Amino acid sequence: MTSERIYLRRLQAADREPFLAMCHASRALHHPWISPPMSPRAFDAYVARLQQEDHAGFLVCDKQTHAIAGVINLNNIVRGTFLSASLGYYCAAGFTGQGYMEEGLNRVCDYAFRTMGLHRLEANIQPDNSRSIRLVQRCGFRREGLSPAFLFIEGAWRDHERWCRIDNRTGMTP
Repeated sequence: MTSERIYLRRLQAADREPFLAMCHASRALHHPWISPPMSPRAFDAYVARLQQEDHAGFLVCDKQTHAIAGVINLNNIVRGTFLSASLGYYCAAGFTGQGYMEEGLNRVCDYAFRTMGLHRLEANIQPDNSRSIRLVQRCGFRREGLSPAFLFIEGAWRDHERWCRIDNRTGMTP
């Protein structure tokens, strides 16, 4: 799961310090869109969640420095006839606007479709988050609609646009 500038790897408990440092340094970038883990306790709960079968978390890492450039999660993975997951992702301060997340998101989509056998990935994005919308557009997602009061973030229910990417390879069956 690499490209020219990045590699993906699974988040591990040993990543606590650099991960939390990245989240604190990126606080202004993330607000008000997401609320990543900001404390050791929240990080430990996040790692525990990612160890469940219906979640997977990846760090987007810079090949030269090995710094965390971003985070991409596959959440609520459903098998059977649905073969779907929802995406969560965020970039680290210092890596915005450079294509790291586009490379990472495309690699995660490839992995989800080819290795995990998923058929559908959905990203739910607040309508005012134009950077995130442009990212999923560049990665081949299409807008499906609006979900009013979809997620409780930063103390309020927030509307979200639903963006979807489907694995269009022929002959895929659950």
